[in-house]
Amino acid sequence: MIEDWQSGGFGLYIHWPFCEAKCPYCDFNSFVSRSIDQSEWRTAYLAELARVAEQTAGRTLNSVYFGGGTPSLMAPETVDSILGAIASHWHMSNDIEITLEANPGSVEAGRFHAFREAGINRVSLGIQALNDSHLRALGRIHSVAEALQALETAKNAFDRVSFDLIYARQNQSLSEWEQELKQALSFGTDHLSLYQLTIEPGTAFGDRYKAGKLRGLPDDNLGADMFAVTQELCNAHGFPAYEVSNHARPGQGSRHNQIYWRYGDYLGIGPGAHGRVTVNGQKFATETHLNPTTWLNSVKNGSGQSMIEAIDPLAQHEEYLMMSLRMTEGVDLERLNRLSGRALDAQKVQDLVELGLLEQNGQSLSTTAAGRPILNAILQKLLVD
Repeated sequence: MIEDWQSGGFGLYIHWPFCEAKCPYCDFNSFVSRSIDQSEWRTAYLAELARVAEQTAGRTLNSVYFGGGTPSLMAPETVDSILGAIASHWHMSNDIEITLEANPGSVEAGRFHAFREAGINRVSLGIQALNDSHLRALGRIHSVAEALQALETAKNAFDRVSFDLIYARQNQSLSEWEQELKQALSFGTDHLSLYQLTIEPGTAFGDRYKAGKLRGLPDDNLGADMFAVTQELCNAHGFPAYEVSNHARPGQGSRHNQIYWRYGDYLGIGPGAHGRVTVNGQKFATETHLNPTTWLNSVKNGSGQSMIEAIDPLAQHEEYLMMSLRMTEGVDLERLNRLSGRALDAQKVQDLVELGLLEQNGQSLSTTAAGRPILNAILQKLLVD
């Protein structure tokens, strides 16, 4: 019997919680630590892999993603041990994607070649800006020159390379972003993640914004113009959006992230990692302890998991809709209905189609170019009774 998660695939996320510095806009679970016992962390990851493998025996793994934090600070030997254990626990698909996130300041050619030898076949670089003053304002510890050198190193070591940029930054004009994006598109990578700066509560930027001290942010109209020019330029250069903030050459989308957006199953290990896993026909949400020391101690006591909760059919319906509408391919309405036995309100769908925000082709429903920037408003209309 085919289970629902198989429509989305099966992935494994490994969270490395440490960074060299905490960026003021970042709300990820990351910490700065002077000393890290790589051996202790390696032992903990191997124990957690063995634990979660028992729940998913016999499955074929489509992707592995080392995120953080800055996982390029991991010792290559740690990555090698983890990937060796993964291969012993699961079947690995012939085209498995194994991604490592890296910050330009932590890139060394020797380490990257060692990561490749360990089994990493895709790297994602957190470049964030191609302007030195803006990098400093974002709290980044690398320069543009270091970022470009890291990019060359990555391209020499890996066949598949992606990098991130943040736009709608403080005091950034539309023409400046246009020139920066043109430069980024000329670098010869196959994937770009392009995020509009958002001010998250609980971050240093969030505190400054609340105090009225974060000046020079774009207004809504400028932010919308920057989004529009991003779509225009990326399309013109053969990098269409396959998801709201992600652009790739055909066939080069992140397979791991597409498991999330297609509502597949994924295991999450490491401090603060989330998961979605189907066991005996029931889909569960999982979380792990946020604090690295707490997580390590919990693993020694048998499990780093802090929460496991069954997801009811209506919640699965809502999660699948919210994730899949982020992608240009959209949502499979037949699958959506099977999850909960509940169809979307046909009149609401028709209203959004007539407004030019959604389009329906048979059993496929997707956002239009006009709808994608206001996805949250579309979801609110579809999900609120």
